[in-house]
Amino acid sequence: MDGAVALRCCVKKTKTESGAAEMNYIVLDLEWNQCPYGKEKENKKLPFEIIEIGAVKLNMEREITDTYHALVKPSVYHKIHFRTREVIRLSLKQLKDEGRKFEVVAREFIDWCGEEFRFCTFGTLDLTELQRNLAFYRLEELLKGPLFYEDVQKLFAIAYETRKDRRSLEYVVDYLGIEDNGEFHQALDDAVYTARALQRIPADIISRDYSIDCYQTPRSKEEEIRVRYENYEKFISREFASKEAVLEDREVRAVRCFGCGRNVKRFIPWFSDCGRNYFSIGTCEEHGYVKCKVRVRTAADGKFYAIKTTKLVEEAEVGKIEKKQRFLKQKRKRRGQEKA
Repeated sequence: MDGAVALRCCVKKTKTESGAAEMNYIVLDLEWNQCPYGKEKENKKLPFEIIEIGAVKLNMEREITDTYHALVKPSVYHKIHFRTREVIRLSLKQLKDEGRKFEVVAREFIDWCGEEFRFCTFGTLDLTELQRNLAFYRLEELLKGPLFYEDVQKLFAIAYETRKDRRSLEYVVDYLGIEDNGEFHQALDDAVYTARALQRIPADIISRDYSIDCYQTPRSKEEEIRVRYENYEKFISREFASKEAVLEDREVRAVRCFGCGRNVKRFIPWFSDCGRNYFSIGTCEEHGYVKCKVRVRTAADGKFYAIKTTKLVEEAEVGKIEKKQRFLKQKRKRRGQEKA
């Protein structure tokens, strides 16, 4: 299933009055509170309680067409954590007086998004926390995942710096010359800044380098996701009862050439660096070395799934993997000798 096909399972579809499909970009920013008495006393199902939602709606030409803002009345944590208080300008009294129940705000917000939309956020956290809050209130049906979205922080790095850089919103606003009012960490202000930054990202990068949020994982083999980016392929598996079951799955273990898609002979068999990341190198007669990396993740319900990336690599990268494998073998051998 390619990216276009996979996208259809995670955005709402409709038609305009003229019968043509229309999509909105929804630039989302959240502010949340956490347990003021330490992690040991937090509600494990809701470590971060959303207290403010700000969003900007853009059309396909990335023109701003509407904004959304709402305060949420706290129902889990009734005191503002000191770290939250340091960055936001909301008081508990203001939240209680002006805020509404999360269930009401969530339904209103998703309805405001429209029938077909793609979220855009600055970083990777907002969508996860939105879905966690929805799950806490048993509102998962409002937003079916996995969610394909635009991480503007990542897109900025790809467009203007290097792919691995991750800058603050303040840095991006200053770099791009976006006018600001000096106020950050307020949901609607930050959403507007992020929307302005999105407007300055080349369209081909937006369409090509989208991200996938896996708070909600594929539930069946038919829902598993395989997307092909410019230089690598990503596969997201369904859930399994154990980590061992993930690693025994044929699709997870397969080493296929990124260039032609054929199964290839393993030059370096699968090995783990820390129990969560697994590596293998294959060789394709036509395209050369193929590197596979599998990350085993824990899903929200406690089960396990895999994210596998596959790409073509040069001999130098193969040498690094071989060196890592030898080092880990020697390390395990020394540990075994010490225990003996």
